[in-house]
Amino acid sequence: MKATGIVRRIDELGRVVIPKEIRRTLRIREGDPLELFTDRDELMLKKYSPIASVERFSEGTAKSLHEQSGCLAAITDTDNVLHAFGTGRKVLAGKAVSDELTELMASRGSHLASLAEGGKLLPVVKEGEEAFTAQFVVPIVAGGDCLGAVVLLSLEEGAVMEASAVKLARLTADIIARQFE
Repeated sequence: MKATGIVRRIDELGRVVIPKEIRRTLRIREGDPLELFTDRDELMLKKYSPIASVERFSEGTAKSLHEQSGCLAAITDTDNVLHAFGTGRKVLAGKAVSDELTELMASRGSHLASLAEGGKLLPVVKEGEEAFTAQFVVPIVAGGDCLGAVVLLSLEEGAVMEASAVKLARLTADIIARQFE
């Protein structure tokens, strides 16, 4: 844990203000749920990720999606890549999602692109070189809230996402979303 040197007082209703700089750094926005942890005399706040709460399930679905589609498959929450399976997974696993992917999730939109067809691929993570040639991204939406995304990627030259892989990714997002209904 890193000390910030910032001290805040609790008001009469038990509230404390998280400084803007910290909210920006941790990508905490108004309305975001926070999880509280205690350890003896320490109180810790963590941004709550519903998908991370079904960790084993989302990990298994990402692995199955990779095996069935043959593509690099990843499951994200709104901040990080939680699981990635397939060739190139080390570029994604555990990294923060890109601003472009965050915007796509916020709009609840899907994105299908292939360099072979002249499409523009979105960066998936903030850091790292991505040499992907085709991608499909579909948001995981439950109760009107975007919880994350299912991402399919290909490294093969001239690759185009097959319709069956796109359907698998949509099905995966739907199955994960239904875990929260």
